[in-house]
Amino acid sequence: MQKSQAVRILSERLIVLALDFATLELLRRNHPAWRLLCAQHAPLIASFLHRVFIVPNVRNLAQADLVETLEDELFALREQQGMDAFPGSALSYLNDWADNEKGWLRKFYPQGTDEPHYDLTPATEKALAWLDSLTERSFVGTESRLLTLFDLLRQMNEGSQTDPQIRIAELHRRRDEIDGEIARVLSGDMPLLDDTALKDRFQQFLQMARELLSDFREVEHNFRTLDRRVRERIALWQGGKGALLEEIMGERDAISDSDQGRSFRAFWDFLMSQSRQEELGQLLDQVLALPPVRDLKPDTRLRRVHYDWLEAGEQTQRTVALLSAQLRRFLDDQAFLENRRIMDILHTIESHALALREDVPKGDFMPLSDTMASVELPLERPLYSPPVQPVFASVLPEQDEIDVDTTALYAQIVVDKTQLRRNIRLELQSRSQVSLQEVVVRHPLQHGLAELVAYLQLASEWTQTAVDEATTDSISWQTEAQIVRQATLPRIIFLKE
Repeated sequence: MQKSQAVRILSERLIVLALDFATLELLRRNHPAWRLLCAQHAPLIASFLHRVFIVPNVRNLAQADLVETLEDELFALREQQGMDAFPGSALSYLNDWADNEKGWLRKFYPQGTDEPHYDLTPATEKALAWLDSLTERSFVGTESRLLTLFDLLRQMNEGSQTDPQIRIAELHRRRDEIDGEIARVLSGDMPLLDDTALKDRFQQFLQMARELLSDFREVEHNFRTLDRRVRERIALWQGGKGALLEEIMGERDAISDSDQGRSFRAFWDFLMSQSRQEELGQLLDQVLALPPVRDLKPDTRLRRVHYDWLEAGEQTQRTVALLSAQLRRFLDDQAFLENRRIMDILHTIESHALALREDVPKGDFMPLSDTMASVELPLERPLYSPPVQPVFASVLPEQDEIDVDTTALYAQIVVDKTQLRRNIRLELQSRSQVSLQEVVVRHPLQHGLAELVAYLQLASEWTQTAVDEATTDSISWQTEAQIVRQATLPRIIFLKE
């Protein structure tokens, strides 16, 4: 039997074993993604979760915001389908979707808040991705994927090659290709990608960018599962802390050193490079400016896709930090209990010694395990180092020589950025956008220029902000000396998050 035929038969057997009847029946009964597709209100669940979490790339939402959004969705559907279409309330639906048996949403309490939050589970995201793949696409590109496959095979072949002569020959071949391409460009022959090739590669980029965001949620789920197992093991542990730490750290190292962990660490190190972020931003600007790509009308959030990757990666890093905090809390508790036990033993010895002070036992009542004298050489002891004595001035200044202006201590002002951010959100409740001048008119400046600078800093940190260079706004305020000051700056517009 030829080698290629043997590999093909082995691959077919592996595929059959992975999708046999028993495995599929088990998945149909237990996998949350399959249960979601078979649910009674699957269109409502899938469409709502896709619109709320996937489209804006939101990692978690508070219960109040999610309930309000779902109530609006149910109201619109009842107007179309009838009042009996969805009889339950929004909160009851969310609690049902977050039930452990279904596992479509993860309900949790973030640190520092008592309001529950919701997030998608990896299984739900897989189901939504599969449903998205069912939609008919007007353009299906194959060339970019074939080139990606060839490039991956070439990287694996070159990266695993141990013969230096073969690698040098491959580098010479690539150098000759680059030299030939440079010569053609200098001669005026500059090949360009046509519109079809550009659309093909751009769709491939969109698909891989979405898949990357889905992978982050699965990596975070794996670390969160490890954290839950650690908490359960600590709660039921009866042995010493050394054995528990060795077991827990070994499991954490197994995840960090796994293929998934090493790949995530390499991706994070690559993306955290400032030069890589700037290069990625420039490439996105150039590609999105191409006419064939503009014809596809891509999502405006694509310009910030690398920031979405960073946000998802930071969420995963915070999950890993929870594991470290849990271990540190366990060590602190164990150290407290051990110190308390030592103090109890010392108190017991003291009480027994006081009880025997008046009635000393006869004979040997306290054996010594070692009666040898310990030898300590004087030269082995460290030399005495006198501490540094501080020098204080013995002469105090006269009363009439003190001339300190203390008005600066009472002239300090503190700008509350939380209140300024609350002012902006209050104005955005009834509209989709508001300018900085309108916010200041509704909420006058109390601290003058310092408060205006704080508003400008909030504008740079706001999720969606627009600056109209062609229009200027004048913002005025009144000082404590009843003097009116005025600042002229380009129009800054806050958009609803």
